[in-house]
Amino acid sequence: MTDHARQLDAHYDAPAERGGPSLTVRLRSAFREAGCDPDRLTLDEVAGIDQLHLGGRRASRSLAALGRLAPGSRVLDVGCGTGGASRLLAAEFGAEVTGLDITAAFVEVAGWLSRATGLDGRTRFLCADAARAPLADGAFDAVWCQHALMNMPDIAAVLAEWRRLLVPGGTLLLHEVVAGDDPSPLRLPVPWARRVETSHLRSRHVLEGLLAEGGFAPVAVQDVTESALAWRRKHSRREGDLAPPGPVLPGPGLIFGEAFAEMARNLRDNLAADRVRILEGAFRKSRPSSDS
Repeated sequence: MTDHARQLDAHYDAPAERGGPSLTVRLRSAFREAGCDPDRLTLDEVAGIDQLHLGGRRASRSLAALGRLAPGSRVLDVGCGTGGASRLLAAEFGAEVTGLDITAAFVEVAGWLSRATGLDGRTRFLCADAARAPLADGAFDAVWCQHALMNMPDIAAVLAEWRRLLVPGGTLLLHEVVAGDDPSPLRLPVPWARRVETSHLRSRHVLEGLLAEGGFAPVAVQDVTESALAWRRKHSRREGDLAPPGPVLPGPGLIFGEAFAEMARNLRDNLAADRVRILEGAFRKSRPSSDS
């Protein structure tokens, strides 16, 4: 395991890193406490732990619509986390999805949740670095990435790998956190980093420049910060309310641990202060003259 992978494991499965039970064990136990069979779950029941990006399922549907994914499309979900977008694309858009994440705990949970929701036939998951995927050239019609680039220090290498994996004219779909115009320090911790050294934010201008240099031409790009902030504020209010009586389905606090409440507040405040923004975009793998 590389130092980078070890840092992400420590961040995204902090309770286990401190000697607690694994993420899979914690989540299975939480589902049982909520009155659910952890081996027979619905997409609604798992939504609180498999849609960890801003906007939840609505944001994933918006990105899929932007990419005009056709049934049967072969999609690589990079930074798939617990596999929520992979399952949504399989269930609602008829895609064949390979999820890839560098965090082993996420990959284990993603596989279990796909089996539990009956979507393991259309999804598979690999633990690997996005810059060195053990996959064949031209294996995918689309690469999908939500809230993951800020955990990748070498985007140029990642983009080169995505270009290798895409068919000619393939689609890159991004829903990403980028640096805003306020240059003041990021309020930490946030869901993707506890320390500034592990947060690799770029501005929209820099990211679009790297995409162009990497051989990706924009098709449609939009700033969706306003809707993301509204979503985060709504969920912050819900999280501040008293828990309803009776069993409660598991949420992101079981993944991030006791720091999640502070992470969520800081993310909301960073969005409101324009320290970060949210970008949604579709890009096409361009065909330079050197391409065959």
